[in-house]
This record gives sequence, structure tokens and C-alpha cells, in this order.
Amino acid sequence: MPCKTELLRLERGKAIKHGRLGLWPFAIQVYLIGCVLQFTIGNPVFSQSPPNATSIDSSHAFPTPIKARHDSPGVIIQPGKVIRTEVDLALVNVTITDPFDRMVVGLDQDNFRVYEDGVEQEIITFSSEDVPISLGVILDLSGSMTNKIGKARAAIMEFFKTANKNDDFFLVGFNAQAELMSSFTDNPEYIQSGVLFAAPGGRTALLDAVYLGLTYMRNSKHTKRALLIFSDGGDNHSRHSRGEIKRLVREADVQLHAIGFYNPLGYPYQTLEEIHGPSLLEEITEMTGGQVSPGQHLEDLPAIAAKIGAELRNQYVLGYTPSNHVYDGQWRKIKVKLRPPRGVPPLLVHAKTGYYAKAQ
Repeated sequence: MPCKTELLRLERGKAIKHGRLGLWPFAIQVYLIGCVLQFTIGNPVFSQSPPNATSIDSSHAFPTPIKARHDSPGVIIQPGKVIRTEVDLALVNVTITDPFDRMVVGLDQDNFRVYEDGVEQEIITFSSEDVPISLGVILDLSGSMTNKIGKARAAIMEFFKTANKNDDFFLVGFNAQAELMSSFTDNPEYIQSGVLFAAPGGRTALLDAVYLGLTYMRNSKHTKRALLIFSDGGDNHSRHSRGEIKRLVREADVQLHAIGFYNPLGYPYQTLEEIHGPSLLEEITEMTGGQVSPGQHLEDLPAIAAKIGAELRNQYVLGYTPSNHVYDGQWRKIKVKLRPPRGVPPLLVHAKTGYYAKAQ
């Protein structure tokens, strides 16, 4: 019969053996957890951040992120001190057409170069997406439009067929005086009804109407803004001069387009204002990057209206921070140059010619 000492040894051995067996499930759990952690950390599928879901291509490019610069000196912010910073971003709307005056889409940021006063600027934002537009309709209701008002109404109706639901519009009519016939609305039917019941007559204050349209456009809710002028271009009763309007057009970030209802060549009894009308419309539209489309034939109006609508909605928007940081209020000349892809015929660039810098 074993002694008490031997019995204690046997009991101790059983306890040790039992303890070792009891640790096995715990050890197995620790081992499995360690394997899972090693797999999830070491496997690239789990360790890497998920890719950005937004895909940027050449035809629908979203704005390019601005690269952060790390060479700017630090600023010590004192308690209670207000820090004021100002970042200037110049935006240029650009339309590209081919030799047949057709829209060209699908270009990349690398295809564009922007120069300000002859100095190339770094393009930091680039977009070609369709965004809502605030648009003012400037309708000529003078006596010279008596035999053309039907064409003007038809052109306006066709243009509104290209409108988007988020656009908003206003209407300015003019003869001897310019009048705001409809304030901003997102319902084009209000503009169309005002056009239908308007009767032409009297003298022509085109420049005053452009002035009213540009000043009222300051109330717009969209950053993309345009005026669409329906006129024969004549002016004989404006209080504002041609030079004043040219300066205002340069100051306002508004693109001007026009449909010109000109009399055919050799048409009798044309006034001096009607003769010089085309040059006036071309001058004030081209400096904003817009164009004048002749609307002599009624059957051409749907295509003309659709073309203007397409131009407004398929523009490239280039953004840059001017390298000239002097706020002198002077005119800065802008030149957009194109580096087209290989195999593409010569293309035409339509963009505003410049802007006035801020004054101190």
C-alpha cells in the first residue's frame, strides 16, 4: 500500500497532467486568432485602402484636386487674433469647334494651355460637366424688328427646348427703353408668354438692355451665367455708350451669345444702325467667348438654338490661380491655346479675352 508521500506525488502528477490538457483549447484559440491577424494584416486585399470609386475620363472630367504646397512659411496665430486669407481662382469657359463649326468634346486637361499677359499659368481645376445656368434673354422689340419678331419668338421657343430643369431665366425687352419683363424664374413658360404678347415698335436701346441684363445678372444663383440676345444689332437710343458697355462686359463674368436677325444684302431702306448692327453684336459677344449666329431663315432656327444650347452645356472650364498677385485693377489679357491630339484637324478656341484684376 503506497505511503502518504507517494499518494501526494500521484495526485500532483494527475493535476499537472489535467492542467496541461486543460490549456490545449485555450492555446488552440490563441493560435487561430494569431493566424487570422497575420492573414488580414499581411494580405494586400485587406490591408490597402479601397480605391476611389470616382473614375475620371476625358469626356466627363471632374475638377482636379489642388496639390498642397509645403513650402509656405508658418504663421504663429495669437490668441484672439482674426486670421484672414484670400485665394483667387480665375475660371475660363472654353468652347472648342472644328473647321465645320461643330462642337469638339472629349479633350483632356493636358490639351489646354492658359496664358495671362503672356505668362503661362498652371491649370489647377478642369471640368467639362453640365452644370445649371442662369440665363437672361434680351429681346429686341424696336420698330426695326417688326418683320422679324416672328423669327425671334420661334428661336426663343426652340432654345428653351434645350433647357435643363435646374436652369433659371429672366427676360429683358427693349425698344426706346430697356425693361425687365420677367424676373428670375425656373419656369420657361413665363418667359415664353412674355415673348408671345410683346409687340415691337419705337427706337432701339440695345446697349441699355445689355447694361440692364448684366447688372440684374448679379442676382443669379448659379455661377455659370449667360445672356442670349435676339436682335438685329442696331442701336440709336441708348444712354450708355459703346465704350461703357464694353468695359462692363469685360468686368462681368457673363458669357454673351446672340442670334442676329439681319436683313439680306441689298435690302432697301436699311438704317445706319442696322448696317452696323452685326459688328456691334460680334464685338460684345466675342470678348466673352460667345458668338453671333445669323437667324435669317426660319427653317434654320431649331439648329441654331440647339447649337447655342449645346455650346453652353459642353464647355470646358479651366481654373487657375494667377501668378500676378498685384491688386491694381488693371486689365489682364487671357489667351487659351490648344495642343490637340494627333490626327485631329485644326480646331478653333472660343474663350473670354481677359478680366479686370481686383483693386486694393
